[in-house]
Amino acid sequence: MVRFKINGANRQFDGDPAMPLLWYLRDIAELTGSKFGCGMGLCGACTVHIDGKAARSCVTQVNDVAGRSITTIEGLSAKGDHPVQVAWKALNVPQCGYCQSGQMMQAAALLKTKPKPTDREIEEAMRGNICRCGTYQRIRAAIKLASAGRPAHPTGAAVAEIRCTGECANAEGKA
Repeated sequence: MVRFKINGANRQFDGDPAMPLLWYLRDIAELTGSKFGCGMGLCGACTVHIDGKAARSCVTQVNDVAGRSITTIEGLSAKGDHPVQVAWKALNVPQCGYCQSGQMMQAAALLKTKPKPTDREIEEAMRGNICRCGTYQRIRAAIKLASAGRPAHPTGAAVAEIRCTGECANAEGKA
C-alpha cells in the first residue's frame, strides 16, 4: 500500500507500485490537467509538484511518491488566482493549450525558488517544457507579470505596465 497526498487530500494505492504517477493522476484520481506528451520526461506536459518541486509525472512511479505531497494544476489554486494563472489569463498565453498546465506548474515552481527571475533563469527553468505552438514569448512575459506581484486588471493596466519595462520587452522579442 502506497500512501501520499494529492492537492492536500490523503490518498492510497494498492495497485502496481511501478505505475507511472501520471496514470494514477489521470485514470484513478481523475485529475486530467496533467497531460501525456512524450512519456520520457522530456516535454514537460505532465509536470506536477512533488513536495513543492517540479517533477515529470510520466517518469515518476507511484512508489516514488510514498509519504510525499503532490500538487497538480487543479490544486495550484482552487479559485484560479495563483499569480501564474492570473498572468496566463491576462496575456492569453495558450494557443492550443495542451502544454499549458505543465508550463504553469514549471513556472510556479520557478517563482517559488526565484521570485524575481532574470530572463536567463526563466529560459533555464522552462527549457524542458515544450510548446509546439511556439508561445514562448507570451510564456516568458506571463512569468514576468506573475513575478511582478501585480494582479492583472480587467482593463489590462498591469499588463501594459509590465510590457513597458525593458527586460520584459527584450524577452518578448526573443524566439
